[in-house]
Amino acid sequence: MRPSRGSEAEVEERRQLVLRQVTAEGEIRISDLAERLGVSLMTMHRDLDNLQERQLLRKRRGVASAFPTVTVESALRFREHSNMAIKEAMAEALADQVTPGSTVLVDCGSTLFPLVRRLRDVEGLRLITNSLRVAYLLSGSDVQVTLLGDRYYPDFESCAGPETLRQLERVRADIAFLTATSISEGHLFHPIREYADNKEAYVRAAERIVLAVDHSKFGRTATYAYGDVSGYDLLVTDSAAPADEVRSIADLGVEVRTVDLRE
Repeated sequence: MRPSRGSEAEVEERRQLVLRQVTAEGEIRISDLAERLGVSLMTMHRDLDNLQERQLLRKRRGVASAFPTVTVESALRFREHSNMAIKEAMAEALADQVTPGSTVLVDCGSTLFPLVRRLRDVEGLRLITNSLRVAYLLSGSDVQVTLLGDRYYPDFESCAGPETLRQLERVRADIAFLTATSISEGHLFHPIREYADNKEAYVRAAERIVLAVDHSKFGRTATYAYGDVSGYDLLVTDSAAPADEVRSIADLGVEVRTVDLRE
């Protein structure tokens, strides 16, 4: 018989469902949440305490409330646990692009975290990143990590700005892995200008450029445009990506690989 509290994965799945419901409605009574999910009030309080500690929502007397939409859209803490099965499947395809002894640039998006974990065992790897989380994921491995520094953005757990751009001008990597917050008809967007500039600099600093974007990022825009995907060599996405969006990228001469999820 399965324990009533469920496995760690099941608990996290339930908490993500709680977060989605609170985000969608803005504010919900805690007793209503417990009833919807069929759990005890104590379990719901435990889930909400965990989500509040991770700064994913606010818990007040009797109610749970959401952060503003713009925060939810951009902050790493909201995105890290979304579409995990897709990110893992994409990581398998991305890891095939890396050869031992190469110099790799890695962007700060959570989409790339499963890839980074796979890079721990690649022999002779040198990795350059602006992401503190990426550097942390490689701690204790033999990978030589260089961290790009500048203004620290807590929501992204990474650095961006003119100093990062200057450092990237002196870099020549074999391959760069990037993500995109928003992509529409092959055009790329980010809500923060410094990160848009960062991503353009990553493209200039590497011989081969790979973009990893799951289906949820397509058909959207953000405040700052930073060109299109025509400077990229490969796009890796999942089979749920909109066909017209994928076609527009292929029309720009970019190779597209889609991954299917296995049950």
